[in-house]
Amino acid sequence: MSDHVVPHFHNDAGVPVIEIGSQEFMCVGANPPFDHPHVFLDLGNDNEIICPYCSTLYRFATDLKPGEARPPECVLKDKVA
Repeated sequence: MSDHVVPHFHNDAGVPVIEIGSQEFMCVGANPPFDHPHVFLDLGNDNEIICPYCSTLYRFATDLKPGEARPPECVLKDKVA
């Protein structure tokens, strides 16, 4: 789908858990240029998933909109290609 944008999240703050409002997303590790390979993660039927590169725990939060995160500074604003 060309109108479907996959949100990107990072963990520069080093928080143990990032709550997100998306079921499908990309983890980039830290902000570029210190990022790891951008990995696509899909929660499927689960509420939590761990990034295989940086070990960040992502937890789905029903009160957040798609693309939002808690803490909010973990949303990657300027995605690189």
